[in-house]
Amino acid sequence: MIRPWLRNGIVSALIVSAGGWLSGVEATELHALFTDMLKAYVVDGHVDYARLCEDERLDRYLSELSATDPDALPDDATKYAFWINAYNAFTLSAICSEYPIGSINELHFGGRIVGHLLKKTVWDRKFIVINGEELSLNDIEHKIIRPRFKDYRAHFALVCAAKSCPSLRSEAFEGVLLDAQLDDQGRVFFAETGKNRFDRDERVVYLSKILDWYKGDFGNDDKTVLLAVANFLPEELADDIREDPGAWKVRHTEYDWSLNE
Repeated sequence: MIRPWLRNGIVSALIVSAGGWLSGVEATELHALFTDMLKAYVVDGHVDYARLCEDERLDRYLSELSATDPDALPDDATKYAFWINAYNAFTLSAICSEYPIGSINELHFGGRIVGHLLKKTVWDRKFIVINGEELSLNDIEHKIIRPRFKDYRAHFALVCAAKSCPSLRSEAFEGVLLDAQLDDQGRVFFAETGKNRFDRDERVVYLSKILDWYKGDFGNDDKTVLLAVANFLPEELADDIREDPGAWKVRHTEYDWSLNE
């Protein structure tokens, strides 16, 4: 087990085994600049775009990301954290490029439906440069994060600037903290009743559309999906689902594409 904390710009952790404290490890906080911005402009997942978009640190952080060779980062967790932060930061920059707007769907060519049909959404646009390579948000999510790291918890961390997306965290992701951060994102996500609801009397689960769109990342059927979800629920509810996941019906909540401000 790893117990992390931040101290003087350093991510510190003590590695613990069943026998007690083993050793201390430290790693540079690679995304401190992004954390500073998120702490300043994100409260309970709501983004103060009016102020964020005026802050020159966002462009500076994007430049730092662009100049990084992710493959040269020291381990998979650090690489994984890099790509999550890149997705979220460049999404913020896309919003800022046209702000004020009411929804990220306004950035698609022809609107949401036409943009998807023609594959000309903001997520398809190659406006991101990382280590000299031009990428889109879809490239980062579907060609890098999902196939390389194979972790459904990514869906709790990638934020598309909509109210029904997972809440944007008020800190950047860091490799040494990543496992705990992703678990926390899952707990927060499933506790937000506007996105996920659990009716124990009727045995009905209302899950975010994210778990419909990416169902295969969570499991092959509703039972497997529910067992994955149970990992992030309060103990009593989780035990209820685990006891007989087949007794629960799965439905999905309506997705609110309004801007997460």
